[in-house]
Amino acid sequence: MTPPARPTEHDPWTHDRAWAGDARSAAACAALLFGLLLALDGATGRLTAWRALLWLGLGVLLFAVLTPPRVAAHGTTLVSRGPLRARSVRLDRLVAMRRRDGISPRLILRDAAGGEVALDPEVLVVNPALWHLVAEGARASVADGSLLCGATALRRLSERIDRETTEGVFKASGLE
Repeated sequence: MTPPARPTEHDPWTHDRAWAGDARSAAACAALLFGLLLALDGATGRLTAWRALLWLGLGVLLFAVLTPPRVAAHGTTLVSRGPLRARSVRLDRLVAMRRRDGISPRLILRDAAGGEVALDPEVLVVNPALWHLVAEGARASVADGSLLCGATALRRLSERIDRETTEGVFKASGLE
């Protein structure tokens, strides 16, 4: 298997297409909470500048918690930008790929240089271009022998994405 081509200056970044909608939803929830708290304080006659500032801070905190990290890939690099920092991994140098299930499932990718990115697997399901870059990099890591653990997580995610893609094609063509 040939190694993935190196990105050039002209290669576009592939971004999570659903991020903007998720960020708008987080902003709407934060604004709604802020508005409701102001209205409640105003209705009870306890609204002061300090309380309004407190409610604004609470709304900003809710926005920060609800806004998902922005995931993007360029060639062999996957980057996840959160509110405080950005993390990145080299997809062609992966050493581990784990899936952590729970209330908020995460796919954790770790590369040979110690870089680690945790992302929601749903990001890869709804963004085929991102999934393609991750799968291509993981295959290169398997071929190089550097991906020591994660073949099962990769296979399960691949099966899920294939299944959902097939279902989408059937729905679009009316063959449900």
